[in-house]
Formats: sequence, C-alpha cells, structure tokens
Amino acid sequence: MISAQAPGKLYIAGEYAVVEPGYPAIIVALNQFVTVSIEESDDYGQIASKQYQENSLYWERQGTELVFDNRDNPFHYILSAIHLTEQYAQALGKPLRMYHLNVNSELDSADGKKYGLGSSAAVTVATVKALCRFYQIDISQSELFKLAAIAHLDVQGNGSLGDIAASVYGGWIAYRAFDHDWLASARREMSLVDLLHAQWPGLDIELLTPPAPLRLLIGWTGSPASTSHLVDRIALFKATQRHSYHSFLEESRDCLHRMIQGFHDGDLGAIQREITVNRQLLNQLAHQSHVQIETKLLKTMCDTAVTSGGAAKSSGAGGGDCGIVIIDAAKDLAALLHQWEQRGIEPLKLNVHHVID
Repeated sequence: MISAQAPGKLYIAGEYAVVEPGYPAIIVALNQFVTVSIEESDDYGQIASKQYQENSLYWERQGTELVFDNRDNPFHYILSAIHLTEQYAQALGKPLRMYHLNVNSELDSADGKKYGLGSSAAVTVATVKALCRFYQIDISQSELFKLAAIAHLDVQGNGSLGDIAASVYGGWIAYRAFDHDWLASARREMSLVDLLHAQWPGLDIELLTPPAPLRLLIGWTGSPASTSHLVDRIALFKATQRHSYHSFLEESRDCLHRMIQGFHDGDLGAIQREITVNRQLLNQLAHQSHVQIETKLLKTMCDTAVTSGGAAKSSGAGGGDCGIVIIDAAKDLAALLHQWEQRGIEPLKLNVHHVID
C-alpha cells in the first residue's frame, strides 16, 4: 500500500488579479488533507472514495489506455492526474500496472459541508504524488507542481493554479501565475519530460515567514461558491471594460508587493493595512463587474473582526465560503467568536501546514 497526502488551502490576498501572469497573491496551506492510497491489483482497477461511495469507478486497461465503464462520476481531477502521471511514467520507461486507488478527504465536513479549501487541487496533487511513489519516480516540488497544474487545468480550464502551489509547497506562499498561452503552445511543441524541466514564464513561488504575533482566523459562512463560474464572469468584465480591469490589476499588484514586504519585515501592521486595501479593491471590482464577491454574511464576518482589532476580507473567489482575519495573537477573541456564533458564522479550527520536502 502506497499513500500520499496534500493539504487544503485558503487565499489570503490577491484574488482575481492572480489569474494574470506575474500578478501576485498570498496563499496559505492548511492542516486538513486529501489522502490518496494505491494498492497493486491483478485484474481490474478501482477508484473509490469514502466521500463518494455510491460512485466508485471501475476500469480496465486496453493497451496503455484506461477504459471506464461509468458514465457519470465525480473523479475528473483524479482521472486527469492519472492520465498525465502515467504519460510521464511511460516517458521515463516505466511499465504501466493495475491498481486500486482510494481517496479520503478531510476538506469537507462529515455531513457534506464544502468549506472551499481547494479539494480539487489537493486531490490532484495527492494523486500525482501517490502515483509517482507507486511507479518509483523521484519528483521535485517544481515538477510535482507542473504536472498537477497541467492535470488540473485540463479539467477546470481557468484559474491561477495557486491552490496547486499551496498544496505542493505548504506554509505561507507568495505566488505569481505562469502564462497559460505559453503553456498551451509549449505542450504542442515539447515532450512532457522537457516541459516539466522548463522554466515557465511568469511562474514564481516564494515561501513566506509570517510575523510572530500574526494569528490567522478563518470564518465559514455556510454558503459554497463556484470559483470557475465567478472567474468566468470576471473574464467577461475584463473583455468589456479593459481600462477598469487594468487599473484593478495595477492596484492589486502594488498592494500585494507592500504586503509581501510586510512579511519580509515582520510587520503585522503593514500586512493588516494591505489586507484592508485588498478588500476595498475586491469590493470595487465586484461593484464594477456586477459580481457578488463579498456576500452579506461575509461582510458581517469582516466588519465584526475589524471592530475587534483585526483586518479581514473574503477569501478566494468569494460569493460565499470563507473569510479570513489577520489579528494580533495577544488579542482576546471571545467577543468576536460570540458575535460570529450569533450570526451563524462557523470558525474553522485549522492551522497552517508546512510541507517537509
């Protein structure tokens, strides 16, 4: 039995702008995981999940191809990760084998609540990691990111892939996306092996160390959001209001540069100020594009945190899911958490997860 895990994530700042190459975001990996286990099989393979027991997926091999007999399944990211990783294994001369693959996710609650912690990215990364171990392939973090990013992009079709980076590298990271158009062209011209070893234009991943007093609070509003749908709607705004969109990008980049410098300087106050600025920029973007990023309950979550001395904003695409609060660890949080409870906001008891490479 071989297994691998990957953590979930939350965006701290830089959402929407990060989908453009070179525009930074800050993301954090969390200590809730997707675990993928693989066990060799003689005759048929199975993909199963405790979360989707009624949708276990069976497959056979015809030559080097996986052939599935289920028409509807929730395993698109796993299948894409298998396809890409086995293509890589073949390129390295590894013979393909049969196996059972099992997925167990902690990123959604036991009763099916979806917290927006990046489960599709985590399961993609964990599947690639597990298969590389199964096929005895030594893979660096950079190669793992690139392989998982391609697999994820093949399914989702958009997004920055920052959630993949958080699942691969762990901790707090500053992330700048690669050029998707370059990747599309490079995939037609380069072998997969060469592509994983190439420099990807625009891609930059930097590990950050937070100031000692910094405490991260996460509030869940109970309303799941569709990241792909929201990103698509912002893309329409980009196409029709290019000047306003470009202004948003520039202001977001400047804000994130100041925030990243705050991490370098160990300056909690600077980080909090820029969290507030980033919230304002996202609300302005929402107003201009007619996309609801900060829902009524997210606004309540943020406003109550601000009155308690924190800096707060929505996390990720918004439209529901989670908000984050950056606050001094010395502050008493009892009153804030009581206000959240009264308003139906669930504090998630999660910590930052650091990956040991």
